[in-house]
Amino acid sequence: MRTHFIAIGGAAMHNLALALHNKGYQVTGSDDAIFEPSKSRLEKKGLLPNEMGWFTEKITSDIEAIILGMHAKADNPELLKAQELGLKIYSYPEFLYEQSKNKTRVVIGGSHGKTTITSMILHVMHYHNIEVDYMVGAQLEGFDTMVHLTETNDFIVLEGDEYLSSPMDRRPKFHLYQPNIALLSGIAWDHINVFPTFENYVEQFSIFTSQITNGGILVYNEEDPTVKQVAEDTTNPIRKIAYQTPSYTVENGTTLLDTPEGPMPIEVFGAHNLNNLAGAKWICQCMGVDEVDFYEAIASFKGASKRLEKIAESSNKVAYKDFAHSPSKVSATTKAVKSQYPDRKLIACLELHTYSSLNAEFLKEYEGALDAADVAVVFYSPDAVKIKQLDEVSYEQIAQSFNRKDLIIYTNPIEFKEYLFAQDFNNSALLLMSSGNYGGLNFDEVSQLIN
Repeated sequence: MRTHFIAIGGAAMHNLALALHNKGYQVTGSDDAIFEPSKSRLEKKGLLPNEMGWFTEKITSDIEAIILGMHAKADNPELLKAQELGLKIYSYPEFLYEQSKNKTRVVIGGSHGKTTITSMILHVMHYHNIEVDYMVGAQLEGFDTMVHLTETNDFIVLEGDEYLSSPMDRRPKFHLYQPNIALLSGIAWDHINVFPTFENYVEQFSIFTSQITNGGILVYNEEDPTVKQVAEDTTNPIRKIAYQTPSYTVENGTTLLDTPEGPMPIEVFGAHNLNNLAGAKWICQCMGVDEVDFYEAIASFKGASKRLEKIAESSNKVAYKDFAHSPSKVSATTKAVKSQYPDRKLIACLELHTYSSLNAEFLKEYEGALDAADVAVVFYSPDAVKIKQLDEVSYEQIAQSFNRKDLIIYTNPIEFKEYLFAQDFNNSALLLMSSGNYGGLNFDEVSQLIN
């Protein structure tokens, strides 16, 4: 099959391109900028465009599928040419559905925990040599790509993102997958540039559950009242399985999970991750892995990339980085580290980086999110606010939003780095939360502060 990617360089897009190439498809693509690691990975397979930009001559009538990335604009010259030629144009999720419509589709949805739960499931499958197709939102240890597609595997595990499908298709991605088995981990308002009210945001999850195929299964976190409501309100004929955080203890910085065989040490920690683990267990059981085999495999799961990823540790110091940026994730992650190291000083640094987190109206959602930290630091770049064409946010607004009198705020990346490097990290835990890099912070250098 001949396919062409418009905006091939994105994290998801380049992984799909690699997956199709590995499947034996003919793959070409374009983009106006491609960064690492996408660049090297595409280059290795001979898929990196010779030059950056959009070239209408690449769009020819023999292309069987155009795959359109979110980064491409509606007036993209290659897209316009494809429309003119009447070529079949797919968004990323549409094409994934097309590739999996004859498989059992397992879709992991929710505002938080998606990547971790999907990663846990894939880790268990990999551990037991069970072959499945998949799409996950982070690079996992032991997996070459974030997307894997075959003609032969029975199951596909998909991380179900509620963000928009493409510039032409404004439906959330997870509305296109029609799951046979679905999971809902939690609902906390996000993507406010697309879903202006909480009610509008919740509605997307109700639509998602209504699209589970007849006789399918919904696994849901009953500790989240909104999720519970959405699950109970769905009327389609499906089986519903509720899960909750399992019992566990923490001893000397090690989390012990209560299992039928007794307490079992695990690598991940924090109530939110134990909750994720309970959801993953039910999904694996629905996919034919029994409880005992699940526990055996999950004991060695270290976490998804950038999700409570330990970057350095010495006798009485430890540092983690985490992708957390929305209020619920920041709160859960901060609490997790504090409960793991209750006797250490927790220095939590949060970068406000996304469209939602830099929105003056949304900021108040962060109230209390850093309360578990002994020292709380917020960094944001006024330039990022300008780039996103948002109203300026002031020191005062941020301080007020978090409702913490001792909050430390930095807007200059050099000053933030100087502050960080001046700290005494003895008997402490450092937590760096961001979907960016604090204006160019070198995490290897940070690691040296701990080692």
